[in-house]
Amino acid sequence: MSVDVEDLYRTYGPMVLRRCRALLKDEERAVEAMQDTFVQVLRRQESLEVTAPSSLLYRIATNTCLNAIRSRKRHPETPDDELLVRIASASDDEGRGVARLMLDRIFQNERPSTRTMAVMHLLDGLTLEEVAAETGLSVSGVRKRLRTLRSNVRELEAMP
Repeated sequence: MSVDVEDLYRTYGPMVLRRCRALLKDEERAVEAMQDTFVQVLRRQESLEVTAPSSLLYRIATNTCLNAIRSRKRHPETPDDELLVRIASASDDEGRGVARLMLDRIFQNERPSTRTMAVMHLLDGLTLEEVAAETGLSVSGVRKRLRTLRSNVRELEAMP
C-alpha cells in the first residue's frame, strides 16, 4: 500500500522540523534534514507500512540528524584558509594578478577536474556527496582530492 507522503508532510512536517532543530541547533541544517527525512519516506513509500506515522517520522528524523552530526564530526568543514580568503578578496588589478598567479601555482599539478571540485565544494557550497554525483567520482575520491589540494595550499602558505 502506497503512503501519501504529501499528507504526511503537511501533518507531521512541523513536528519533524522541531526534532531536527532540537538535534542540529542550526536552522538551515534542520530544514535540510527534515527534507531528507521525507525523501527517505518517499523512496520507500511502496514498502512502508505506516501504522504509527509520528513515531516512524520521529525515528527517521532522529537517525537522519544523528547521521548528519556524525558525518560533520568525521569530516568537519574547514574554515576558509587565509590564502584562499586573500585570493577571493583581491579587488585591484595588481591583487587579481597575484591571485591568478597563486591559483596557477595551487592547481599546476592538479587535474582540471580538481579545480571544478574545489569550486563546487568550497565556493558553491555543495556537499561532498553532491560533488561526487556531479563529477562521477566516489565521495572518498573527492575527499582525497580536496585534502591533497588543501595540503598543497598549506605548503604554499608556509613558503616565504
